[in-house]
Amino acid sequence: MRALCSRRGPWLLGSLVAGSLVAGSVLTVWLVGISAMGGAAMVFAEESKAGQANSVLDRSMKSLAGQEVDLQKKYAGKVVLVVNTASECGLTPQYTQLQALYEKYADKGLVILGFPCNQFGKQEPGTAQQISEFCTKNYGVTFDMFDKVEVNGPEACELYQELTAIDLEPKGSGKVSWNFEKFLLDRQGKPVARFEPRTSPDDPQVIAAIEKLLAAK
Repeated sequence: MRALCSRRGPWLLGSLVAGSLVAGSVLTVWLVGISAMGGAAMVFAEESKAGQANSVLDRSMKSLAGQEVDLQKKYAGKVVLVVNTASECGLTPQYTQLQALYEKYADKGLVILGFPCNQFGKQEPGTAQQISEFCTKNYGVTFDMFDKVEVNGPEACELYQELTAIDLEPKGSGKVSWNFEKFLLDRQGKPVARFEPRTSPDDPQVIAAIEKLLAAK
């Protein structure tokens, strides 16, 4: 049986089947059945790998506290809102709405991932510690924040390279336009929506999209 699962399996199986033509038809049917089962298992494995590859969370990134976080492992089965943030932007008060959104839906499966970025008007110049203190002191942020990244250009982190390449409603694909652009991912880690920076986190369109994904178990 072990030999049938090795790389020599097809050759050995063919030999045994040929021999069974002399011995009788029962062995032939039995071996063919095993071959079919093996083929089905291989197809299933390939489909599983393909499904896993659809998740843009299949990577590790550094948290604002400096720890490596396996995104796929930590957020598996969650609805994820990815936001690039800044501390000195006119849209910075969106932290309040993001925190409220997190508090309202966290127990239903929503997580929010904040990625500070200094690419837009250099409005996030601080260190990781300064950003953390700012978010906690001014907005009481308790959702997960990550180390500063770039979201556009040749130095953009891989997560944003993937996110910006996907054509998502209502915005579409292409570069992040400013601070607080929002990407929404379903429970399988698949991006399903993208909202402009000025679209508030509590906009009815955003809420409706989040609630729809949360309802899909």
